[in-house]
Amino acid sequence: MAIEIEAAGAATGLEGGSSHQAIIYLGDIVGQALKKDKRYTYQDYVSWDDGERWEIIDGEVYCMTPAPKIRHQNIVLQLAGKLGDRVKEKGCRFFIAPTDVVFDEYNVVQPDVFVVCDKNKITEDNIKGAPDLIVEVISASTELKDKREKKNLYERFGVKEYLIVYPEREYLERYSLENNRYGAPELFNWDEVLKVRSFEIEINLWEIFEKERQIAVGEGKG
Repeated sequence: MAIEIEAAGAATGLEGGSSHQAIIYLGDIVGQALKKDKRYTYQDYVSWDDGERWEIIDGEVYCMTPAPKIRHQNIVLQLAGKLGDRVKEKGCRFFIAPTDVVFDEYNVVQPDVFVVCDKNKITEDNIKGAPDLIVEVISASTELKDKREKKNLYERFGVKEYLIVYPEREYLERYSLENNRYGAPELFNWDEVLKVRSFEIEINLWEIFEKERQIAVGEGKG
């Protein structure tokens, strides 16, 4: 498959070729980098008018289609409901994909969920600079990228808190930035309460995963 892509050259649609051919060649490698002999930039990105979703990480192109599964989107909507108004009360803005976050010329991504508190980063077209909080909801096609390339990217550009949600395994990982580095992740099961450090907001994860939580005997009593 990689050989076919390299041989296709402009036929991938990334350099002015046919977008129909891009779908043929890229359909089976969602979330994987399309290796090319150049580093792509934000200017390349805005010139691609093929109806597909793309991300650029360190100049490499990643295909974002097809659309996420229903459960993935349900989790995004639940997070929107839990975080949206509460971060607004703290003077911040809540966003969901597809919204472009432009870290620099060679790094443009569309996180599933993110929060920005610096209003100077918010423009009519995109977000310029690092959000304060990013949440990525894992799918089979994007898991490696979310845990490796995106984690490294977010750490490098100073995203304070990075959450990775696993819909099928029903748990969450949290990376917190300390001394400009992410340490080992904290793990939270679906039946636990997550306190979002960036905003001191508590989220019942069973509500995010749309599950019923059994109350233990004596729980909640003083």
